[in-house]
Amino acid sequence: MSQPRVLLTNDDGIDSPGLHALADALAPLAAVTTVAPATNQSGVGRERSKSVSVAEHDRGTAIEGTPADCVAYALRGLDAEFDLVVSGCNVGPNVGSYLLGRSGTVGAAVEAAFLGVPAIAVSGYHHAEFFPPTGSPYEVPAEATAFLAARALAGELPEDVDYLNVNAPIESEGPMRVTEPIGDYDTAVEPSGEGLSLNDTFWATAETNGSLPDLADCAALYPIGSDRRAIAEGEVSVSPFRVPQSVAGRDGLSGVVESF
Repeated sequence: MSQPRVLLTNDDGIDSPGLHALADALAPLAAVTTVAPATNQSGVGRERSKSVSVAEHDRGTAIEGTPADCVAYALRGLDAEFDLVVSGCNVGPNVGSYLLGRSGTVGAAVEAAFLGVPAIAVSGYHHAEFFPPTGSPYEVPAEATAFLAARALAGELPEDVDYLNVNAPIESEGPMRVTEPIGDYDTAVEPSGEGLSLNDTFWATAETNGSLPDLADCAALYPIGSDRRAIAEGEVSVSPFRVPQSVAGRDGLSGVVESF
């Protein structure tokens, strides 16, 4: 039986320690091919480029483009078939339905799913400092990724799941929980010099100036089973998704369009 093949990418760039930690964790499970952005591409979502440049790197292949570009290039431009795409490990959590659409880490997983390959998007968070400090270890996210990747490669995940969004603590190992994102998002428009500042409020305790909360203070604010509640309690959050987007309100809209 041939060895399974895993494509590894991220949005923090090919030199990110989170990417390296996942490469090491996945190596015993599969042949790992790394195709990642040459520079940091955080927050680009599933943006695609018309053209990209490709360069060899000590860790694999560096693309002057987005995470979705990396996935498209690898799945359609390389002479290889991949069984799984892993994206990460991101520096900081990716939770909440609004934020997921902006995440380049998640965008790579969505791109893979649209191209017919199951995927896992992985993010690491620090329970006290929110974003992992420079030099942080990524052993817990790497261990969680290897656990889920092994089961995905063995065909043990539900057939209707196209990709998983995983958020794992970096400083301690918590239990793993199945979660779903919630849509608590707002934005504040405020004067800033001669222009305007558009400040997201992803967290119920966050000020509109962009400050981040102490996760431990957020637990009671979010329902059990949500991805934000899970990371507020120091757990490994695993949210299953499928593509494409679901159609809603078709019957009710029919009466509107028929009057055109």
